[in-house]
Amino acid sequence: MDTIFDSIKDIALKIDNAIKNSDLGYSQSSNSSGEDQLKLDVQSDLIIEQTFKSVPSIKAIVSEEKEGISVLHENGTYTVCYDPLDGSSLVDVDLSVGSIFGIYEDTLDGDGLVASAYVVYGPRIELVICKRGKKPIHYRYMGGQFAQIGEITLNDKGKLNAPGGTQQNWTPIHKNFIDSLFKEGYRLRYSGGMVPDLHQILLKGGGLFSYPATSDKPNGKLRQLFEVLPFALVYESAGGMAIDDKGGSLLSLKPSFVHDTSPCFFGSRYEIEALKKAYGV
Repeated sequence: MDTIFDSIKDIALKIDNAIKNSDLGYSQSSNSSGEDQLKLDVQSDLIIEQTFKSVPSIKAIVSEEKEGISVLHENGTYTVCYDPLDGSSLVDVDLSVGSIFGIYEDTLDGDGLVASAYVVYGPRIELVICKRGKKPIHYRYMGGQFAQIGEITLNDKGKLNAPGGTQQNWTPIHKNFIDSLFKEGYRLRYSGGMVPDLHQILLKGGGLFSYPATSDKPNGKLRQLFEVLPFALVYESAGGMAIDDKGGSLLSLKPSFVHDTSPCFFGSRYEIEALKKAYGV
């Protein structure tokens, strides 16, 4: 497992260099969802695949940018599902973006998720690693190495509100709930990048990140294996909560397809319990 985390550190440095120096235009290809791919998406995906090929413990990889499962080492133990560069469309305006990794053993679902990690590419490179049953560990790249900053623990109640999705497509229940948080004095913190927004909530003590079911995406937008489950492990391990719109733990999800999506809510206990009450679940 530690070899995988060391590889992710190496990947972080390579992708950070690509962000700073590579072409930001579109490629001639599309991803698994039919969306046009930025050249940087393709390059980041290739960096990760090439790096993981040298890790014997990784049996297979699943990329958000590709359709299926790629086997690397038949005798490996883990399958790593990853989003190579979440929020890549924000790079050309110089906002923070990130990479997300879910490390699975045996089954590609919440039960099989044994660890997760994510990287934030911003003014500095930030890394969070979370092993199941342990607190998430925060690292920052400085002085030529990843220095451990400490464990992450969420407060029971936060101050930040990061609501995803186009408001005109929200349900009345969701809109009323989000409005109620702002009436309580919550601060809007939403960049359009999942990784930096969830990272900010974690480091600033708490709050709520939501991406609900909407009229245009009734099953949610965010992908379970690459985005939802890895962050659910981080938030629950940090003392917070991560649920779907039925009130169930996101770690109970069992995708039937590698690109399945789900409505998702991550936050401190106060905000999640308030959301459950508003949704009647």
